[in-house]
Amino acid sequence: MASPGSVTRWDDEADVVIAGYGIAGAAAAIEAHDADPKADILVLEKMPECYQGGNSRASGQSLLISKDVEALKSYQRAMSESNPIPEDMLSAWAERMCALEPYIQERAREAGAQYIHGAGWSERAAILEFPELGAREAVAHTATILPIPSGVWLTFKACVEKRSRIRREFESPIVDLVQDPDTLEVFGVLVERAGRRLAIRARRGVIMATGGFENNLDMQRNYFGLSNAWPLGTPGNTGDGIRILQKAGADLWHLRNQGQSGGVWPGFRFPDHPTVFLRQLFFQSFSWIDIGGTGARFCDETSEWQLTHYKQKVHGEWIDLPHQRVGRMHMLFDENTRLYNNLVTKVMSWNAVVHQYDWSDDNSAEVAKGWIVKADSIAELARRIDRDPAVIEATVRRYNEACAAGHDAEYGRRAETLQPIAAPPYYAIEVVPAIVCTGGGARRNIESEVLDHQHKPIPRLYEAGELGSMFSNLYQNGSYLTEAMISGRAAGANVVRLAPATG
Repeated sequence: MASPGSVTRWDDEADVVIAGYGIAGAAAAIEAHDADPKADILVLEKMPECYQGGNSRASGQSLLISKDVEALKSYQRAMSESNPIPEDMLSAWAERMCALEPYIQERAREAGAQYIHGAGWSERAAILEFPELGAREAVAHTATILPIPSGVWLTFKACVEKRSRIRREFESPIVDLVQDPDTLEVFGVLVERAGRRLAIRARRGVIMATGGFENNLDMQRNYFGLSNAWPLGTPGNTGDGIRILQKAGADLWHLRNQGQSGGVWPGFRFPDHPTVFLRQLFFQSFSWIDIGGTGARFCDETSEWQLTHYKQKVHGEWIDLPHQRVGRMHMLFDENTRLYNNLVTKVMSWNAVVHQYDWSDDNSAEVAKGWIVKADSIAELARRIDRDPAVIEATVRRYNEACAAGHDAEYGRRAETLQPIAAPPYYAIEVVPAIVCTGGGARRNIESEVLDHQHKPIPRLYEAGELGSMFSNLYQNGSYLTEAMISGRAAGANVVRLAPATG
């Protein structure tokens, strides 16, 4: 932390300073403005303006809508059994969740956008991830705001821009808090902008909404134990907020749970792209398999794992699928799969939505780039991806024999997905573990106050969104964006009520 005495002059000041401009930061700014329209609100975003929005912009835009407080509370309690959420926080969250839909509808009306039931990219009216834990009772429906992609983010962005007293500064990452070393009271922030370090006073308080640490491999290794994982969302989420909050005296939580709350998904990573492509969720044909480091298959590749955020039940416990535990991975497929399946998902992820990389429908452009390896035989394909031809031929042969028998004894693929890899030429693409988001950060309460090691609020310091999320283990689709709204709204409303600091 930087002490107030170390600041010789304030380069700027505002009533409320918000670090991070995704849904959480936007919701905080809107709420603070509407609670006090005269308040000067400053949003500081690390990324350039063209890359604003964080994970909120690149996500699937699903919103969980619930109408039953007790059912939702029971469901989330069951999903969090291995690392319980404080009961008072859980109860208040469930109540606010069940009252949230009119607020979302009002934001959509204000922005001139269309709010709909359903995910927008799936025909399911409700995505029920863990029915045995109470999903059917807790989830009334899934919702979103059009257009797809990015409709929810675009709506909140439009609502912020309609409020002229909300200032936004881009390429302005927060690097530290200005804080009393004895009381921990927060007076402002230090920011890097255009090669200069600036001190910005926050008269009423600071809201941290800087996201997680998906794009920090060192943190992934040391905080979660993943040796090789890459982000599907913003490349800006490098754990800055966690480091700042550690220095600020905050207690930390949810850095390592039984699994990544958002799951570890299959992705594709290539030079000149700092984040990864998300593999297609809805294949039209199934003449393909995944292999791990030994050259063998390691799971039912075609199960709809996205419905459980890539969790599988093992010995009665829901844990991440083994993608991060099987070594080097490849997807092997034939000409039928290449022709009839675009290999990537286009409605979400940073590369598709923000960078707007237009992956060719038949994958031919990516074959030409060398991203997808091509060969006339399985043995030659194996050599080109530095694999043992005999091992890969044996793996493909066993799979094709299962297709002929109509039964996958190894991993139980559904009979309708047992289509042989038999139409040359053959293809391979390397698969990497891909992270949706992380939820760890500073411990907070339902009012979004950051808590110290005695679980007491640090004066004038708030936190919202993915950074320090309350979700401690399993995650129900549509909960992160709605939690960002709830925590952002609480932070904005509470900080703007404070009297200006006297220090």
